[in-house]
Amino acid sequence: MNILIIDAQGGGVGKQLVAAAKSSAPEARVTAVGTNTAATSAMLKAGADEAATGENAVVVACRRADIIMGPIGIVIADAMLGEITPAIARAVGQSAAKRILIPFNSCDNIIVGVAEYSLGRLIDEAKSELLRAIGG
Repeated sequence: MNILIIDAQGGGVGKQLVAAAKSSAPEARVTAVGTNTAATSAMLKAGADEAATGENAVVVACRRADIIMGPIGIVIADAMLGEITPAIARAVGQSAAKRILIPFNSCDNIIVGVAEYSLGRLIDEAKSELLRAIGG
């Protein structure tokens, strides 16, 4: 099982997703890809098995992933202050992997019908979805 976690900016969401994935699926290989070195570093410190930075790393990792986790902005070109390139959004969207996305109403993208939960609650929800996805 290959779990890919993608994040941008400071990597705070990705860091928490890495920790959740490692505790939920300790046998899985967790790959972290940040759009910048700060995000990558934060996820690596959280326990990712391997990490890389940048657009091409996302594209390649999406081809190998069974599950992709990250903020919803990873499927929206130019989201997250422009760090999500069209190639990143396309790679995530076209991947055969199951996607578990954290809904944030930010960066001018409003997700209607989604309650404003705390980040901790959203991470718990993502962890529950991951456990369902891996059959746990």
